[in-house]
Amino acid sequence: MARVDPKAVLEGRIPGRPPVGLIVGMTVSGLCAVAALGFIALYGGPGFWVGALLAIVPIPLLVALALTLDRLEPEPSRALAFAFMWGAGVAVLGALVLNTAGLLYVTVPIFGEEEGHLVSSTIGAPVIEETLKGAVLFGMLWVRRNEIDGFADGIVYAAMVGLGFAMMENITYYMRAYEEGGTQQLQAVFILRGLIMPLSHPLFTAMTGLGVAYAATHRRGQITAPLAGLLGAIILHGLWNGAASFGGGGLVVVYLLDFCILIALIVIIFVERRGTVRRIETYLPTYAATGLVTPQDIRMLRSIPSRRAARRWARLVGGHRAARAMTDYQLAATELALLHKRADRGVAEERWFVTRRDALLDLMSVARQAFLRTPPRRGTDRPAGPPWAGQGPSGFRPPGPPGPYGR
Repeated sequence: MARVDPKAVLEGRIPGRPPVGLIVGMTVSGLCAVAALGFIALYGGPGFWVGALLAIVPIPLLVALALTLDRLEPEPSRALAFAFMWGAGVAVLGALVLNTAGLLYVTVPIFGEEEGHLVSSTIGAPVIEETLKGAVLFGMLWVRRNEIDGFADGIVYAAMVGLGFAMMENITYYMRAYEEGGTQQLQAVFILRGLIMPLSHPLFTAMTGLGVAYAATHRRGQITAPLAGLLGAIILHGLWNGAASFGGGGLVVVYLLDFCILIALIVIIFVERRGTVRRIETYLPTYAATGLVTPQDIRMLRSIPSRRAARRWARLVGGHRAARAMTDYQLAATELALLHKRADRGVAEERWFVTRRDALLDLMSVARQAFLRTPPRRGTDRPAGPPWAGQGPSGFRPPGPPGPYGR
């Protein structure tokens, strides 16, 4: 069996080469997060630990909710962790420094104490924070644009950045509430920020994610789309921060607006998922001659429940190794369909398209051999195959790449 590095293929990097940039970014982000926590703890009292606990506890659930939006083609876990750490580290530390400096040296000297705080909250902070959070998305667009296959990817990465930022920011809010008003005020703030609208920062940054995703998957709008997304994030953030100055009515309006945006983002993700399924049905049959794809495989790849059933079958007959191979096959096949989406839109250079296609086919071949030819455990006879899988030959190429490059 050929030796293939599944993780390297799926992440689109050279096998055997560690992701140095990602490692450096994680290290810098982690150090910034520690520095930000130290700064918050230094100027906080006993409420710091209460705030930290309340801010961290809901994060696993919120992260899980965000990741459920991208189950058909999940992003690399290391990239998602980096996005989260950027939000919790670089963005938070940068916001602490720049917001404080802007308040002390710009808005308060110009507008006075009360109006200066209002201007800083509704204009300065949104511009600074959304720019810092969006910087990692702009960086991905510049360095790793092929990692972003659609709007769902942009939304998920933005959500991870926003959750990291919100976690650290909530520590300060909960800490101040506890120290200034005791448990009663702490409960009110936790209900407001932790229960009613815990996804505010992810929603703001999702606007930037949409703009970056559009630029990554289209030939036009390379500059205007990301900037428009960033502007949308700043406006939403400013409306959120300024709503309190309009009383309860302002809060109701901004909550309703954010709720509608949340529903719209979910709709966008599900519409895009249906489009991915259509591309699987359109492009993968052209690879039938390789023996790597059968009509039964395509039916399996169409839905998340059938994919889950296929992984259960693989684990039953071949254990963890076969289940892992099944996962690799499903992801590689989905990436292959999304590769053709890029080609259709003219954002896949021909040589890269062929190299990427061949790498994905190699991975599909190796994975298919692993989950179809793995002997059963406990000495039982190997089943003829799952109801969705054919067992044709594997490992050779179609006569020409389908899609705009040779169909």
